[in-house]
Amino acid sequence: MSLPDSFRGRLRLPIVASPMFLVSGHELVIAQCKAGIIGSFPSLNARPEAELQVWLSTIQEALAAHDASHPRAPAAPYAVNMISNKSNARFEHDATVCVENKVPLLLTSLSPPGDLVRAVHGYGGSVFHDVTTVRHAEKALEQGVDGLILVCNGAGGHAGTANPFAFYSEVRRFYGGTIVLAGAIGTGGSIHAALSLGADLVYMGSRFIPAQESRAPDDYREMIVEASLKDVVYTPFFSGLPANYLRQSIVASGLDPEEVASANKDKSRYQAGARTSAKAWRDIRGAGQGIGLIEKVQPLAEIADQLEREWVEARVADDAARAARAAWLRQGGY
Repeated sequence: MSLPDSFRGRLRLPIVASPMFLVSGHELVIAQCKAGIIGSFPSLNARPEAELQVWLSTIQEALAAHDASHPRAPAAPYAVNMISNKSNARFEHDATVCVENKVPLLLTSLSPPGDLVRAVHGYGGSVFHDVTTVRHAEKALEQGVDGLILVCNGAGGHAGTANPFAFYSEVRRFYGGTIVLAGAIGTGGSIHAALSLGADLVYMGSRFIPAQESRAPDDYREMIVEASLKDVVYTPFFSGLPANYLRQSIVASGLDPEEVASANKDKSRYQAGARTSAKAWRDIRGAGQGIGLIEKVQPLAEIADQLEREWVEARVADDAARAARAAWLRQGGY
């Protein structure tokens, strides 16, 4: 397993919690890190921009107190997500604040920011970058990032279209560093499958939307609990970039999910904000394809316990299956 040295001994579960716009706050991050999961939030969730320093101080103080009282089970590192392109007017401010606070892990999206990577390396931090294609992965590595987040088909939010088996295999041919696999990962069994493939960590977001510590409105939590795979609509209709959204929220906004989905075939049909007052993420709620087994709203600690049980059960079942296959082969196989 390829991980930054600063992560070792601090992860109970091999999970980076996805930074979810309007959902991930410092409360959720603190709970995730205490549970041994790398918690994260988008810097843009801290509003106005002066709040970013407040959030970072709150997280740092809470995790330091946890570590002091739990020396044998220290909190996982935390991360901040930043959109690194010209559309983000706060990039320079937020990058400066994160570097000044020596944030352990930055999760960057869109253009890989070489200058920021070098600044983070200056204090011993790490940068993982979101990618949806092999070429994006190559460009990110040219900027010196420490890990790649392969955003595959089925992920919540702006998901890619690549199959995880194909995408991972091609990237691993030229990159031996940290790979985080994203896309419909919501159970301990899927964690085990991703690590069996060779990934070092998984990216998990939708599973934490119903957490009591999240900032998701109650109706959003209930939508997640009630929804299944058939309710996830992949479309560029709302933002111009294809993303996965909940059908129930599309209907609640007075739109036809079939028409919205048809924008995948005719991209000229999407018109963010012009044909509807509903806004992506605020009114049109995002979710990945792995939501079908989410059954209730829970404290984050209970979700972590469940994921750990499922992960252990998957490993035990896999070991048993391997033993059975070995016995079968010894007997001659087919």
